[in-house]
Amino acid sequence: MASGSDGLLGGDLAEREWSLTGLAAAYAYPEPAPGSPQPWLRANMVSTLDGAAQHDGRSQPISTATDMRIFGTLRALADVVLVGAETVRQEGYRPARVRAEFAAAREAAGQAPAPAIAVVSAGLEFDYGLPLFTSPAVPTLILTGAAAAPDRVAAAEKAGAQVVIAGDGIGVDPVRAVQALAELGHTRLLTEGGPRLLGQLVAAGVLDELCLTISPMLTAGDAQRIAGGPSVAVPKRFELVSLLEEDGFLFGRYRRT
Repeated sequence: MASGSDGLLGGDLAEREWSLTGLAAAYAYPEPAPGSPQPWLRANMVSTLDGAAQHDGRSQPISTATDMRIFGTLRALADVVLVGAETVRQEGYRPARVRAEFAAAREAAGQAPAPAIAVVSAGLEFDYGLPLFTSPAVPTLILTGAAAAPDRVAAAEKAGAQVVIAGDGIGVDPVRAVQALAELGHTRLLTEGGPRLLGQLVAAGVLDELCLTISPMLTAGDAQRIAGGPSVAVPKRFELVSLLEEDGFLFGRYRRT
């Protein structure tokens, strides 16, 4: 295992076999400024050596047990998990679960027992019989535009979801989405994609951090990259904060410069 230049992770963590406590400390959100907490948006994605973010439409085949351990830790640190509607459908998203090992830390931080799932959707076309809507530990949020169909908004609210307006048209403005979540008290933000949503967040300049797992696999094919959509005018520069390695998998953490 290798550590980043700021020494976030070192031999001590390796000896403890990447304990949840060690991972939580290593991936802790920055401390907000007193009196004016600002939202911090991080993304967590996985990519193969040849740039594929998925295989057969899902990320699980290119992941690993340690990747999922970090995935769970990042969720446990977040107030809310931001995800695109298509990813919810493709990945069979379920609500974040309450994890006893993080309960005390979340309570001390003033967080709910589990992070809310916030789904970005223009059309609000969901199966409201799914666990994401029927049995979340905290109500699922749906971010949509002001021009969303009223009957679909009503259906979402009837299913127990909280609809949050974050755009003037039918779509969602990434800047307003981050602001709207912060106004609800969600300042520790995590997005798990998909690629289209991540591309929109990058283009809007609201992504603060990227946690990226590089999988030592080659898939070829035409799978999406971790971020899609129109390119930005000037490439966004991020700096490496820490780097872990296990069985050929690299777990990098990058922050916007």
